[in-house]
Amino acid sequence: MSVGELYSQCTRVWIPDPDEVWRSAELTKDYKEGDKSLQLRLEDETILEYPIDVQHNQLPFLRNPDILVGENDLTALSYLHEPAVLHNLKVRFLESNHIYTYCGIVLVAINPYEQLPIYGQDVIYAYSGQNMGDMDPHIFAVAEEAYKQMARDEKNQSIIVSGESGAGKTVSAKYAMRYFATVGGSASETNIEEKVLASSPIMEAIGNAKTTRNDNSSRFGKYIQIGFDKRYHIIGANMRTYLLEKSRVVFQADDERNYHIFYQLCAAAGLPEFKELALTSAEDFFYTSQGGDTSIEGVDDAEDFEKTRQAFTLLGVKESHQISIFKIIASILHLGSVEIQAERDGDSCSISPQDEHLSNFCRLLGVEHSQMEHWLCHRKLVTTSETYVKTMSLQQVINARNALAKHIYAQLFSWIVEHINKALHTSLKQHSFIGVLDIYGFETFEVNSFEQFCINYANEKLQQQFNSHVFKLEQEEYMKEQIPWTLIDFYDNQPCIDLIEAKLGILDLLDEECKVPKGTDQNWAQKLYDRHSSSQHFQKPRMSNTAFIVIHFADKVEYLSDGFLEKNRDTVYEEQINILKASKFPLVADLFHDNKDPVPATTPGKGSSSKINIRSARTPMKVSNKEHKKTVGHQFRTSLHLLMETLNATTPHYVRCIKPNDEKLPFHFDPKRAVQQLRACGVLETIRISAAGYPSRWAYHDFFNRYRVLVKKRELANTDKKAICRSVLENLIKDPDKFQFGRTKIFFRAGQVAYLEKLRADKFRTATIMIQKTVRGWLQKVKYRRLKGATLTLQRYCRGYLARRLAEHLRRTRAAVVLQKYYRMQRARQAYQRIRRAAIIIQAFTRAMFVRRAYRQVLMEHKATIIQKHVRGWMAHRHFQRLRDAAIVIQCAFRMLKARQELKALRIEARSAEHLKRLNVGMENKVVQLQRKIDEQNKEFKTLSEQLSMTTSTYTMEVERLKKELEHYQQSPGEDSSPRLQEEVESLRTELQRAHSERKILEDAHSREKDELRKRVADLEQENALLKDEKEQLNNQILGQSKDEFAQNSVKENLLMKKELEEERSRYQNLVKEYSQLEQRYDNLRDEMSIIKQTPGHRRNPSNQSSLESDSNYPSISTSEIGDTEDALQQVEEIGLEKAAMDMTVFLKLQKRVRELEQERKKLQVQLEKREQQDSKKVQAEPPQTDIDLDPDADLAYNSLKRQELESENKKLKNDLNELRKAIADQATQNNSSHGSPDSYNLLLNQLKLAHEELEVRKEEVLILRTQIVSADQRRLAGRNTEPNINARASWPNSEKHVDQEDAIEAYHGVCQTNSKTEDWGYLNEDGELGLAYQGLKQVARLLEAQLQAQSLEHEEEVERLKDQLEALKEEMEKQQQTFCQTLLLSPEAQVEFGVQQEISRLTNENLDLKELVEKLEKNERKLKKQLKIYMKKVQDLEAAQALAQSERKRHELNRQVTVQRKEKDFQGMLEYHKEDEALLIRNLVTDLKPQMLSGAVPCLPAYILYMCIRHADYTNDDLKVHALLTSTINGIKKVLKKHNDDFEMTSFWLSNTCRLLHCLKQYSGDEGFMTQNTAKQNEHCLKNFDLTEYRQVLSDLSIQIYQQLIKIAEGMLQPMIVSAMLENESIQGLSGVKPTGYRKRSSSMADGDNSYCLEAIIRQMNAFHTVMCDQGLDPEIILQVFKQLFYMINAVTLNNLLLRKDVCSWSTGMQLRYNISQLEEWLRGRNLHQSGAAQTMEPLIQAAQLLQLKKKTQEDAEGICSLCTSLSTQQIVKILNLYTPLNEFEERVTVAFIRTIQAQLQERNDPQQLLLDAKHMFPVLFPFNPSSLTMDSIHIPACLNLEFLNEV
Repeated sequence: MSVGELYSQCTRVWIPDPDEVWRSAELTKDYKEGDKSLQLRLEDETILEYPIDVQHNQLPFLRNPDILVGENDLTALSYLHEPAVLHNLKVRFLESNHIYTYCGIVLVAINPYEQLPIYGQDVIYAYSGQNMGDMDPHIFAVAEEAYKQMARDEKNQSIIVSGESGAGKTVSAKYAMRYFATVGGSASETNIEEKVLASSPIMEAIGNAKTTRNDNSSRFGKYIQIGFDKRYHIIGANMRTYLLEKSRVVFQADDERNYHIFYQLCAAAGLPEFKELALTSAEDFFYTSQGGDTSIEGVDDAEDFEKTRQAFTLLGVKESHQISIFKIIASILHLGSVEIQAERDGDSCSISPQDEHLSNFCRLLGVEHSQMEHWLCHRKLVTTSETYVKTMSLQQVINARNALAKHIYAQLFSWIVEHINKALHTSLKQHSFIGVLDIYGFETFEVNSFEQFCINYANEKLQQQFNSHVFKLEQEEYMKEQIPWTLIDFYDNQPCIDLIEAKLGILDLLDEECKVPKGTDQNWAQKLYDRHSSSQHFQKPRMSNTAFIVIHFADKVEYLSDGFLEKNRDTVYEEQINILKASKFPLVADLFHDNKDPVPATTPGKGSSSKINIRSARTPMKVSNKEHKKTVGHQFRTSLHLLMETLNATTPHYVRCIKPNDEKLPFHFDPKRAVQQLRACGVLETIRISAAGYPSRWAYHDFFNRYRVLVKKRELANTDKKAICRSVLENLIKDPDKFQFGRTKIFFRAGQVAYLEKLRADKFRTATIMIQKTVRGWLQKVKYRRLKGATLTLQRYCRGYLARRLAEHLRRTRAAVVLQKYYRMQRARQAYQRIRRAAIIIQAFTRAMFVRRAYRQVLMEHKATIIQKHVRGWMAHRHFQRLRDAAIVIQCAFRMLKARQELKALRIEARSAEHLKRLNVGMENKVVQLQRKIDEQNKEFKTLSEQLSMTTSTYTMEVERLKKELEHYQQSPGEDSSPRLQEEVESLRTELQRAHSERKILEDAHSREKDELRKRVADLEQENALLKDEKEQLNNQILGQSKDEFAQNSVKENLLMKKELEEERSRYQNLVKEYSQLEQRYDNLRDEMSIIKQTPGHRRNPSNQSSLESDSNYPSISTSEIGDTEDALQQVEEIGLEKAAMDMTVFLKLQKRVRELEQERKKLQVQLEKREQQDSKKVQAEPPQTDIDLDPDADLAYNSLKRQELESENKKLKNDLNELRKAIADQATQNNSSHGSPDSYNLLLNQLKLAHEELEVRKEEVLILRTQIVSADQRRLAGRNTEPNINARASWPNSEKHVDQEDAIEAYHGVCQTNSKTEDWGYLNEDGELGLAYQGLKQVARLLEAQLQAQSLEHEEEVERLKDQLEALKEEMEKQQQTFCQTLLLSPEAQVEFGVQQEISRLTNENLDLKELVEKLEKNERKLKKQLKIYMKKVQDLEAAQALAQSERKRHELNRQVTVQRKEKDFQGMLEYHKEDEALLIRNLVTDLKPQMLSGAVPCLPAYILYMCIRHADYTNDDLKVHALLTSTINGIKKVLKKHNDDFEMTSFWLSNTCRLLHCLKQYSGDEGFMTQNTAKQNEHCLKNFDLTEYRQVLSDLSIQIYQQLIKIAEGMLQPMIVSAMLENESIQGLSGVKPTGYRKRSSSMADGDNSYCLEAIIRQMNAFHTVMCDQGLDPEIILQVFKQLFYMINAVTLNNLLLRKDVCSWSTGMQLRYNISQLEEWLRGRNLHQSGAAQTMEPLIQAAQLLQLKKKTQEDAEGICSLCTSLSTQQIVKILNLYTPLNEFEERVTVAFIRTIQAQLQERNDPQQLLLDAKHMFPVLFPFNPSSLTMDSIHIPACLNLEFLNEV
């Protein structure tokens, strides 16, 4: 390929430019050899003639094709030179906002001067585990590469971050350490990674300062080693520092600041703990005010100081040490402000003794004021014979003071670094480490001094190491690919390094001059001129005798020798140091002692590479002996050699930071500054080394896919791609030196790939022209045919239109005639109708007048007739009454006459003897009975009279006693008490009367209200019925009118409710997940502790707690289980206070219970005091009591009768209960509706309650009557045998028994009515009713008296209770007043907060009360339900047994002679086992069970077996057995899952079994909600005695943990396949064209094998998942959720890689993605999984694929993109557009203007700021109830399970 072919017309080149460094131009004419100039056209259309150097034949650099612009790796460019590198960086930085770019092994990082959202946790996880070239360039990719190589190669790594001040070195190093802290977090609780990150703010405070180039410039170098253990977790760290810029402590240039810590301390001087520092504003101190402005825009020094203090605390620096550090820093400020006064002679100085700053300096450091004042102005000279004290001049004193300040700060800096290393040090063995070197880059200023010399010396050493490493990597690559190796000449800066550090080099001459007593900088410079003038890297300036020039690898630098000797000596006078050593503060004295031990070195790891001893960077200074003190240059050279040894023993990774502009403008690129830094940092050297060999490398497969368009058809028949590539290249490139064939790659010289791209583009262009020609011809033909067809159509339609217009005219003419005819007819008709209506109206009014006149006449006649009718009737009625009265009088007189006659006849008959005989029959018996009754009444009268006499005597004694007391009270000083007592008694009586009246009023009002309410209820029922009818009508109307709107609202509400439910479920399951993680971590820590302690065996938890302790909700003390507070206390005592403290509800209950107990104690104490007072009063005045004992015989009889009655009643109640159960069972079978059963149940309970009350009343009445009968018989027998007992009780035995008040009053009124109606006493007493009535009256009187006493007692108790309440209210009021007074003193915000707290506490107490009430009611309800179920079951068993017995009896009666054999009982679906076999059951059924053993059995067989064992334990009512079995099962499952934590089949197996066991516990729990689909046989298998709701919750949580483990395993198996299958594999062959790849694709992090996957691999894996889950009987709903989660993970991983990879953001990738997604959707439909919502989770990826394929030019395209990409955030859309890369020259890039348009249209979106999707997000899982159709008795247990010890019941 000749030069003429390359430099042809339209070829673009780069030419130098003074402003933009390089400028693009295009050739307007072909170049021919020998031409002296090139004809160029610039980008602004300017024509330029560019001259050519004919002697050297230096043609301008060629420009790369546009398809290669913006590449991630600069080595992927075909033409490798400076303008190509600069242009590529500029395009990536300005157009795509990409700050990171690879350049071979170097990561180039450009400071954006803006915070970018690319450093979050999601980005860290996205780069974790990825190969370096697979993702876009990033500092995290370099950190991941170092971490991966350390883990794989077991070799230490280093990340070298360099660059100018302000380029972002510190930030890059900080992000690298953050990545290591996140990915390799410490395994223990030491949080060493947080300490590593916490060291940054401290080092920034004491080592960073504001410069003209950077507001936070690091003024020292540091190398941080992060140590890792064998599992590659961070265990410690170590820091070494280099060359602190001490001169900044005493001097700052304009617009610069001292170290940040000085300004931070001044900003916090107002704090109370810093008052003793005597600090003021930073402007008041000399050392902080030399640079002018003491503040930095956007920086809060006080806030930064607080962060610094927090970092000190986190690193373990004591508060006292922190105060000491701040005192030393403040003392430096005071030292700099000490005023030094020169004397008149000029050779001596003095300091005022009253100098405030010196006093503060001495006080803060704890030194003597007089000595420090003296030795600041004097120095000691020691000779061989004697010692002199000499004064110093003003300049010498100032220099000595500054030297002392610098030395103090340097020693403090070293002390802080040492203690940071101590905090980061670990005693564990270090396996390997990663070092992060943050060191200054090459520096050149107008005035360069000793610091710049040392910095550039260090960069020379680092550049030499970098060059050798790059050269070595190139050599390794060539040898690996087995291609001929030729020596590449690269720049070696060893001569420059020898100039500096060799014998008699610059540093040696400087140290030698420092030893000379009167050595000067000028003498040293002269020695340099004499010694090194012949060196090619050393020059002498023409205009100066005190400066020298060193030619470094980056640039020439002129150094001014002034100050070199002083800075190298770093002289501090011994006398001043001795004063500081004598400080009374230990920290100050320790800083300056010589015997300081260095920081312990990190433990070296394995291998020779890690056996380097790590020592402190600063060697301890021996200030007492100046002659043997090491100079600063010597120390720096030693530490630099140590650093280079460390770096050479590690694998280095390079980060070069570039500062894009000096103005710190965001995303502004200055080409001049960028080129300077690229030259200085070695990036261009890397490019040059790569370009000298074979920079372009292609794999055979990629080359074939890219350039097969250049292959001839006959060559494609060969199947060997390597052979095809060889033949193609040999035909296309004639020079064999331009390419080499390696083992796996093809190597090209620079420019060859561009030439191949040109050939490929020409081929495509020719094909395109042919396609365009054909298509255009076809389009013209189509257009002609379309025009011809359109013309014929137009003619046809025009002719039709004319014909239709003529027909329309004729039709309108005819229509007009018809309209006229009808219009005239209408007018005539209207006139006729008007006349006719007028005539009809006149006739109507006339006829009406005549009719009304006739009607009035008829009405008058009718009224007259009515009046006549009534008058005649009245007269006839009066005549009839007169006749009737006369007839009655006659009848009365006649009847009176007849009665008199009959009376006379009866009197005659009564005087006869027969009548008297009839009357005397039975009189004797009645007389005897009456005599007996009279005797009994006499006896009773005597008894009552005796009782009356006793009562009278007692009353008289009481009256006398009361009179005596009254006299005593009257004689006592308190004479007013008796009237007061009388008044109180009267008031009580009035209150009692008022209470009686109020009660009566209330009873009347109650009865009235009751009647009114009944009426009101009836009215409301009617209104309710009417309203129901209206409601139904309105509902029908509303449904008819707004059916669609209601449906939409309901759908929205359902979606919102579902969303809230999902969020709640997600939170709960995240808690479960965190708990499982904590549990796993606890197990790991316990194992580690057991290993460390080396104690054999382990502790077991009690069996009754193992299950409950494994659950995060602690159901053992949950509020649903605890009925009252006493139970809660017992539970707390059982399980311990730690776990009880986790349940806040129980804690609040306990507090509330304590308060209640305290109140009850106070009440009981008050009642006890009152009772004692009453007892004392009773003791003082003991009245005689007349207790009437109950007759023991009557009591015995009453008790026996009551027992008999209770037994009979018990039998009756049992019968009634059985009948009710039968009724309930019948009604349950008839009515299966869920809402009907509670109503019928409540109705039956009410009926049972009423029947029970009525039965109690009847029973009491029967007992009273029977007792009266028995007692009467006993008295009769006692009266016959013995004398009557005087003390015997005459009242009825049941008279003391409580009788209802209304019943007693009603009996009394009944007796009174009987007495009033009956006047015949003989008839009344005939059956003993008189005695009963008398007894009833006595009983009523006693009852009323007892009620009166009871009411008086109740009244007194009520008064006492009201008094107590009043006192309590007073106390509460006082408390509230105090609280109110305290609240008024607070601020309004505090008042509001206090009020809210009070209200919260009140609501909490009320809530607890209600919660306790609800729990008690629920507990009672559950207890009653259980009892009812048990009784119903027993009744059913009894009925079944009776029916079976009857059938057996009938069978025996019918076939007595037939022999019946015994029939075996059926299997009841229960399995019995002994307690000692429980461990064997769990081992065979859970721990040692393999899913393959049950391949042909019923799915979820272990779950069924476990339930049958649980059912038998429930049947035997053995709660301990149920608890132990469930606990052992849960622990066994957890143990199996922990052992097989990466086995998908085992995890799926136990997920299905756990869910099935959960469903069985629900299905057979007895709850009607879970029994709707059960058969009658399945209902027989329900649990009878236990409610396992709590264990269902534990199993549900366990299912969630198993599900999460299943998802984790599946994701771990799928994740390595996703990126390769979805983005990289060619699903559609030949669609994607491979672009050139850079050096990073050859990264050592990639494996040699081909790990690519295709989409079929993912589908095969998901088929395997689906088959396993279906075969093991997992619920279909859970399978749907599993694949929804997996598809979300596929979507997240694919989209995140798409957002972080520039090489896959192309049109062809979008087509591949669309095809792959369609294949996955087809798989979902084929497996009937499309209802899972998995396809919806792929929506963001679908939209991203569409975005890659859409047109991206116009405003309409932007609007279409915004309306289409609704599932993508604004950041994601913009990122994809920025990353979009055309694979061919015919595609166009997305312009910056189009991206800005998209951003403007998407401003209103409230998208989250997160760029990447959360690949670890997990949807909340839902386990819907799925009952089984199998019955327990149909399950067969295979013999392979070894469960012979289980017995079928």
